[in-house]
Amino acid sequence: MNKLEISKSSNLKGNVRISGSKNAVLPIIAATILTKEICSIQDVPNLTDVNNMQDILINIGVKVNWKKDDKILEINALDIESTDMTYEDLAQKMRASILMLGPMLTREGHAKISLPGGCVIGSRPIDLHIKGLTALGAKINKKYGYIEAYADKLIGTKIYLDFPSVGATENIMMAAVKAEGKTIIENAAIEPEIVDLANFLLKMGANIKGAGTDTIVIRGVSDLHGVKYKIIPDRIEAGTFMIAAAITGGDITIENIILDHINPIIAKLEECNVKIDILDNKIRVKSDGEIKAADITTLPFPGFPTDMQAPFTALMSIAEGTSVIVETIFENRFMHVDELVKMGADAKVEGRSCIVVGVDKLTGANVSASDLRAGIALLLAALCAEGDTTINNISHIERGYEEVVEKFVAVGANIKKC
Repeated sequence: MNKLEISKSSNLKGNVRISGSKNAVLPIIAATILTKEICSIQDVPNLTDVNNMQDILINIGVKVNWKKDDKILEINALDIESTDMTYEDLAQKMRASILMLGPMLTREGHAKISLPGGCVIGSRPIDLHIKGLTALGAKINKKYGYIEAYADKLIGTKIYLDFPSVGATENIMMAAVKAEGKTIIENAAIEPEIVDLANFLLKMGANIKGAGTDTIVIRGVSDLHGVKYKIIPDRIEAGTFMIAAAITGGDITIENIILDHINPIIAKLEECNVKIDILDNKIRVKSDGEIKAADITTLPFPGFPTDMQAPFTALMSIAEGTSVIVETIFENRFMHVDELVKMGADAKVEGRSCIVVGVDKLTGANVSASDLRAGIALLLAALCAEGDTTINNISHIERGYEEVVEKFVAVGANIKKC
């Protein structure tokens, strides 16, 4: 069952509850090995990436109890039997496996991990991860498809990131919380997922200041303890259902959101003639189907998120006018465009930009998801396309969207997995 079949689905209506954030829960799962006490993580989404992280923990001897019906993940890292995580079948499935490097190095003084995989959306070098950990005192070798790191002791220092990498910021934070002395991360990422990881570590007993700004100061502590913690809502899933309402001329109320996390998406959709009512812990998104073209440039938070670029491109394919979409984060994140063109879109990629001329209608086609966000963009396009669409390789979509079929069916989409 690796395909979706979708028929035109006008005027989606209803309520959707947003799941816990994929990009927040994965580093927090990695951080649980920093304590020998039990951690209980709440609102954990049932995603293949989370399953893969769970398997990595189990393979190194950590006890994991995932109560999927309750969305609770209990992790007991009292004993770690191995620091070797070079099982390529897991690591190569997702980028987040690299986040085990910092906490394992801090906990055990050694870590060996396969070079990570994930979506093929461009070059995502781990140089900044290595730079930060090396500055803290680690010795790191990269060869034969894996990374091996050693550290007798980590010592706090000042680290400047050439780019505000989310993953590097997270790895350095997790390594520094028990390092000796003070660590300062300059030009740090400020995404909400960074703040969520910091809040989790603070609850464990870490000393962190400045998360959510470009300078994070961490003073090492000797011990961390187990905690209960609830993951923030997934801002990209929220944005996806906002576009679903817009592209189908629908009326969807989206629950369990943090408004500050989705303000860039709200602002852009309002520019596109989509009406958004802000309610308590939820928003109502209404569209008459008359979408106006708008330009976007993806940027680190609080700019327009790169993860929303592909869904927004799908929306612009039926907008009135011409849109210019500029991708500044990943150089190969327009792989969905050729598939949208198969559906009748008028779009052309030129370097890091895509020119989209809105068309009157899209038509169903047999298309394939090249990556997570490309896949969901094709799903959104299929909802407004005349006829039937088949999307292949939906395992990409299932990496980042919990119960994707069930949630879309609940608001009236004609979609099934087959």
